[in-house]
Amino acid sequence: MVRGGRRAGRPLLTAHLDTEGSGRTAGLVVSKAVGGAVVRHRVARRLRHLLAARIEELPDGTRLVVRAAPGAGTATSAELGADLDRALARLVRA
Repeated sequence: MVRGGRRAGRPLLTAHLDTEGSGRTAGLVVSKAVGGAVVRHRVARRLRHLLAARIEELPDGTRLVVRAAPGAGTATSAELGADLDRALARLVRA
């Protein structure tokens, strides 16, 4: 999935979008480069919350993977949300 479809990179995250499936699904990748276990889980919780509010805006049949960049560990939720919004806007209009 990450190798196909479209990709939009931002400083805090990279979003990969594929429209070959049915329904809407989203997944997260938060590696050890982001930080320790506590930091990774905090970033994953924030991204999960942000995605839940935005998943319905995506076209039907969308599969989305969001990869957190190392800077996501120190970013605020507002900064993560802004980068996610910009990435999704770029992917949906393309």
